[in-house]
Amino acid sequence: MASILTFSCLLSLFFFFPIFSSSQSTFTCSRATYYGSPDCSGTPRGACGYGELGRSLNGGDVGAVSRLYRNGTGCGACYQVRCTHPQFCNEDGAKIVVTDYGQGDNTDFILSARGFVKLARSNMANELMAFGVIDVEYRRIPCQYPGYNMMVKVTEHSKFPDYLALIIIYQAGQKDILAVELWQEECQEWKGMRKAYGGVWDMANPPRGPMNARILTGDDSGQNWVQLNGVIPSGWKAGVAYDTAIQLD
Repeated sequence: MASILTFSCLLSLFFFFPIFSSSQSTFTCSRATYYGSPDCSGTPRGACGYGELGRSLNGGDVGAVSRLYRNGTGCGACYQVRCTHPQFCNEDGAKIVVTDYGQGDNTDFILSARGFVKLARSNMANELMAFGVIDVEYRRIPCQYPGYNMMVKVTEHSKFPDYLALIIIYQAGQKDILAVELWQEECQEWKGMRKAYGGVWDMANPPRGPMNARILTGDDSGQNWVQLNGVIPSGWKAGVAYDTAIQLD
């Protein structure tokens, strides 16, 4: 899992450190490791269902989680992760987006190599990666996608017009997506989509014509429905992401 990467790979990834804004002040102690990939990014086969986006989301600073996965509800959540070896690690750590599920050696996080090296001090990335598994602390933070609205992506497994599967991407803030419903015009009622797996919601025989959707979001402070009128066009296509023109807090 913790395969050795070339120094050139580490060097090219090390110079970007995001600025974190967080409303959660308490860190939780845990452990983290990393997985190797040729470009140091994530995997397109992640359990959350992001596909190829799971490799490049958040600049490739992504990761798999175990208990934080929460049957897929944790998909898309953002965390500040920082390691607790001051001689090797910087103070800020990395901002990680959850795109996968994975279990390691009592670890909560399996990070992309790109994200893992951002935990290290300058010129200490090789030393940090040599540990394979490290002690960390983490906290939930808002996701930030400058220049992007929240989008509803029709997954590649959808079959027009009889089977529709969706995933919500570029969701900012730090609220979980708890439910997705589509408006059934003929019945004049909302119908819930099934939680298929990870962050994917699906429905057989979806409504025809432009679709209104609503999303239930929630955190410890409460829950809220957000309605998206006409967000999915009548001629929707598999693999296309549709702009909601909004961003959730």
